[in-house]
Amino acid sequence: MKKWNLIVDVPKCSNCNNCTMAVKDEYIGNEFIGYSAPQPENGHDWITIDRHIRGNDSMVDVNYVPRTCNHCDNAPCVAAGQGAVTKRQDGIVMIDPVKAKGRKDLVGSCPYGAIWWNGALELPQQWTFDAHLLDAGWPQPRCAQACPSGAMRAIKVGDKEMAALVKEENIQVLKPELNTHPRVYYRGLEKVTHNFLGGNVAMQRPEGGVDNVEGAVVELTLDGTRAPLRARTDAYGDFKFDGLKGIGETYSIRIDYAQGRVIERSGVLKGSQYLGTIEVEA
Repeated sequence: MKKWNLIVDVPKCSNCNNCTMAVKDEYIGNEFIGYSAPQPENGHDWITIDRHIRGNDSMVDVNYVPRTCNHCDNAPCVAAGQGAVTKRQDGIVMIDPVKAKGRKDLVGSCPYGAIWWNGALELPQQWTFDAHLLDAGWPQPRCAQACPSGAMRAIKVGDKEMAALVKEENIQVLKPELNTHPRVYYRGLEKVTHNFLGGNVAMQRPEGGVDNVEGAVVELTLDGTRAPLRARTDAYGDFKFDGLKGIGETYSIRIDYAQGRVIERSGVLKGSQYLGTIEVEA
């Protein structure tokens, strides 16, 4: 049985909100019998763009993560709904606009904050994966079609094929510890879930001032137990180690900047950090 999945490429998301607006355009004022009641004009973002900022000073990056109904295989809302929320054979979770009337308790059942309360209609609502369009033969939901950077892509594949794709492309889900088994996957999510450590290497001039050091070999060791990670400073003297997991770990940095001339630094990883300029002697 093939099932729908949504893959979001985090580095490609520019926070343009086209996906959010496409959903509003599709659902505000429109009722799709058997699928969903109209989305209210205000107060609902069935696709929300979360902003995540890492770093400090001159080494900062911002990443955007679209968040919506995850259409979980082990969905808490389905368990709480007692028939008001169902899971289709193609993987899509649906909140029945008739059976769910008055069920405000279902809003709190979603650990991803993706169920919204329509006070006027007294209905919990979520993004239905545009099931009415897919059932009519559309190859993609509108949010994916509206994305100018190609950050969203829906695919309908079997579970084994999807599991192989997850492993091959190293894509992840939000809050995997909940074991809800979402069908919304993210590529590049480590830009949000992991940290970086970076800095700048500059050499003092005899006459005063500093020059950036290009090509210095930088080694990073965490807690002194792992093989060191290596990087080289770029033309601006900058180096950056990304994808670091542990906050609170002790780190040491060894910089070989001039044929065996070495300078070392150490500290504790406190999230994504820019160490500033490390000056070395000529």
